[in-house]
Amino acid sequence: MLKVIKAGSRPSRLAIEQVKEIQSLLPEVRLKQVSIDTTGDLDKNTPLFLREGSDFFTREIENALIIGKIDAAIHSAKDLEVNPPKELVTAAITKSISIYDCLVSRGNLPLDKLPGGSIVGTSSFSRKQAIIGYRSDLKPKDIRGNIDERLKQLEEGNYDAVIIAHAALLRLGYQDKIAQVIPTNIIKPNPLQGCLAIQVLRTRRDLLELFGRLHAN
Repeated sequence: MLKVIKAGSRPSRLAIEQVKEIQSLLPEVRLKQVSIDTTGDLDKNTPLFLREGSDFFTREIENALIIGKIDAAIHSAKDLEVNPPKELVTAAITKSISIYDCLVSRGNLPLDKLPGGSIVGTSSFSRKQAIIGYRSDLKPKDIRGNIDERLKQLEEGNYDAVIIAHAALLRLGYQDKIAQVIPTNIIKPNPLQGCLAIQVLRTRRDLLELFGRLHAN
C-alpha cells in the first residue's frame, strides 16, 4: 500500500492541478489533496501589490502544517512570504514550466493591436508599470480572483484584456485562450514564476528527503 501524504493547497482548480503535478513526479506515494482557504482567497478587494512578500496566500496553509493537519504544503513559489515560520522549511522549488506572462483578450488581439484606452486587468504593480511603459494609451486596472474568475470578468466585458501567467494557463489546459505570450523585454517575469514550492516541518527528515528530489538545481 502506498504511503499517504496529506498535501495542503489553496482550493482553486489551479492549486489542485499543482498538487496533481507533484503527484505525477512521485508515483511511490499518494498525495491526498486538502483544500484550505487563505486570507488571499477570501479577501477579493485588497490589491495584491500591497501584500507582495507577505503570507497573504500561505498563512492558513502553513498554520495547518504546523499543527499537523497536513503533512506538506504545495504553493505557487512566488506566493511564498519573505520570512516563513521558523518551524517550516522549503523542501523543494521545482523547475518552472514557463516563466512568461500571457495576454488573454477579447477578439484574441495581441498587445500591439489592442485599441487605445483598452482596460487591461492585472493584479501586479510591476505588470501595470510595464504595460504603461510599453503602451501609455492602455489602462491597467486591478483584478482579483482565481484564473477562472478573472476569465469570467473578461468575458463579461469588465476588461478588454487580462494578463495571466503562462504556467497557469498551461496547467489548466487553456492554451487556446492565449492571444500572446508576452516577451520578457515587455514584461519581466517574477523569477519564481511557473515554479512550485513544497513546505514541510523542519523536523520531518523523511519528507525533506522525499520532496527534496524534486528541487531544481
